[in-house]
Amino acid sequence: MPPASLHRASELLVTLGRGYVRNAPGSLLKGPLAARYLNPHLRDHPRQRVVEAEFGARFACDSRDLIQRFISLYGAWEPHMTRWLQSRLRTGDTFVDVGANIGYFAVLGSRLVGSAGRVVAIEASGAFHERVLRHIEINGCDNVRAVNAAVSDRHETLTFILASSNNMGANSIVPYDGPAESSFEMKARPLPEILDEDELTRARVIKIDVEGAEGGVMRGLAPVLGQLRPDVEIAVEVTPERMAQLGDSIDELMDTMAGHGFRTYRLPTDYRPENYPRALRRPEPPVRWRGPIVGESELVFSRIDAETLR
Repeated sequence: MPPASLHRASELLVTLGRGYVRNAPGSLLKGPLAARYLNPHLRDHPRQRVVEAEFGARFACDSRDLIQRFISLYGAWEPHMTRWLQSRLRTGDTFVDVGANIGYFAVLGSRLVGSAGRVVAIEASGAFHERVLRHIEINGCDNVRAVNAAVSDRHETLTFILASSNNMGANSIVPYDGPAESSFEMKARPLPEILDEDELTRARVIKIDVEGAEGGVMRGLAPVLGQLRPDVEIAVEVTPERMAQLGDSIDELMDTMAGHGFRTYRLPTDYRPENYPRALRRPEPPVRWRGPIVGESELVFSRIDAETLR
């Protein structure tokens, strides 16, 4: 078979496989199909498509990138977080997304809080900020304010390094000695200076995903924790090892939150493609966490006293 015909046949199989993973009932063979064939093929043979997420929004996705590939393949990113936000945000709420990436959660939040609500999408990367703006436009999200800025505990200029275009959202200020795909500098300031007073005091959920820099972001937020609404919940993706490389401590973060009346819950984090179909079928809520924080973890801080945040 000529190369062009082989390519067309391969692309047809990928399209059919993606349709099966996204739309067929049940989960028979979806995990192995995605892990062994679809995920590596879409990574190594990039597609640029506008795709629809499971909650109806549209995103322009480049399948080289992990997040965009999973949105294209499954219709969702981080199913457990997606479902939890759907259970928390209501009409009229304010949602703050620090480390907005291409705007997936910002657009989700926009739909959940409605025209009476507000979303602030903060992203340090200029390229990803442009993607956020595009997704705001194509989804008609008039209630989203997109900010191209970095967040820290003080005014400073930060250098971000991207190790690989296979995960283009992994721009980080954590020291990296290997070959870099790209780098850029961005001025940073504390989160309370980026938000206006109404956005700060009305925030129902603040989500922070900053690739190891969470210690500085939370230190900058700490002085105003007492000013936030009583039912505010703060989701922070933490990696203790990367925090330590920046001189930060997960124990300091935990002590700060406990001192302001917050209890710690944990959401599952599993980015293996074979496990996504199951997570989409049965997303799990945050559960109370009392042990040490080891490895990458999605923490939710809440003043609710329960075993599970439902």
